[in-house]
Amino acid sequence: MVLYVMRWNIHPEKKEAYTDWTKGAISRTLGAGGVVEFRAYRPATGSSQVVVTYEFANMATWENWHGNEAVKNVLEELHTLATDVNLELWGPSPVVPDPIRPGT
Repeated sequence: MVLYVMRWNIHPEKKEAYTDWTKGAISRTLGAGGVVEFRAYRPATGSSQVVVTYEFANMATWENWHGNEAVKNVLEELHTLATDVNLELWGPSPVVPDPIRPGT
């Protein structure tokens, strides 16, 4: 599996625009195909930080998704609504290539 981790801070003056934008942005990125799972996180403290993760079966699937025009547009739009945007691509660990689930 490949994990694409995205982190940012919502621009303080654009919170309402950001909230309106998210629903369509998420559906456009998922509509690009290849996503196994999408998750979004916010700190329990209620700050304006956001972390989202997209999981893909392999690197080729991520490359196709990342090259999709809709995804490119969403990333460009994100940069107008957020600060400190950080994008990280994670591949499988050579030490633990498969998930380990307690009790199995």
